[in-house]
Amino acid sequence: MTRQRLTVDTPTGPVTIAAEEGAIVAVRWASGGSDGGGSDDSPLLQNAAQQLCDYFAGTRRQFDLPLSPHGTEFHRAVWREMLAIPYGQTKSYGDLAKATGGIARAVGTACGANPIPIFIPCHRVLAADRQLGGFSGGRGAETKAALLTLEGAWPVQHALPLF
Repeated sequence: MTRQRLTVDTPTGPVTIAAEEGAIVAVRWASGGSDGGGSDDSPLLQNAAQQLCDYFAGTRRQFDLPLSPHGTEFHRAVWREMLAIPYGQTKSYGDLAKATGGIARAVGTACGANPIPIFIPCHRVLAADRQLGGFSGGRGAETKAALLTLEGAWPVQHALPLF
């Protein structure tokens, strides 16, 4: 199985999108520039890059891409619940725990293991007290706050300027 990659410049830093067998399998922020992901002109990666750019431009609220995240059955259940959280809205780790029959800590672990952030919107999951919680992409909580601010789900005064 050949992994294809395309790195896209975003307001939160360079993001590399990876695809295998006709589906997106990973999204990673590069640290300090390109991670060597290179460029691939496959229609799928070009489409994903355009959708990501449209999202950051504020003109896309929903992604329409084939996703194939690798993880445990519980992780995939949590990721399916995250996909159901609409743009501009949030849920708590506890909400997702109730929906999946797990516990909040296990949901947090599944969020951290999400291989396709933004497209699978783990940034929309907050602690019960509406605190950010963790985020494994970009600059961590700063990036999470920026994504939520972009979507209008986080007070602008709390976001650090990434844009």
